[in-house]
Amino acid sequence: MSKALLHPDAEAIDLSAVLDALRDPIRRAIVLMVSEEGEKRCSSFLHCATKTNLTYHVARLREAGVVRVRAEGAARIVALRREELDARFPGLLDAVLNGARQDPSLPRLAEPA
Repeated sequence: MSKALLHPDAEAIDLSAVLDALRDPIRRAIVLMVSEEGEKRCSSFLHCATKTNLTYHVARLREAGVVRVRAEGAARIVALRREELDARFPGLLDAVLNGARQDPSLPRLAEPA
């Protein structure tokens, strides 16, 4: 049985922690992909970084309260905490996502074949 993942309560999400988590381009790319495509398996982001590196980046996003991660068998599913972030910091996530969309250096999900 896997260990339960801790997520901050919505009212405990700290602006400094969110901004710190979102300053990294790999983490911004992950948030952008989840925002545009819906929840994703961590393995969906392997084109962004190695598995070990992804574990670190997703944990940083989770600990900051940006994403929620749940176990589904051996997989980890990442979902954006959009409503909670919008309620706590109105407009912040939209501004970050708009900036990320305009950044050509961020990794993107592959286009469907």
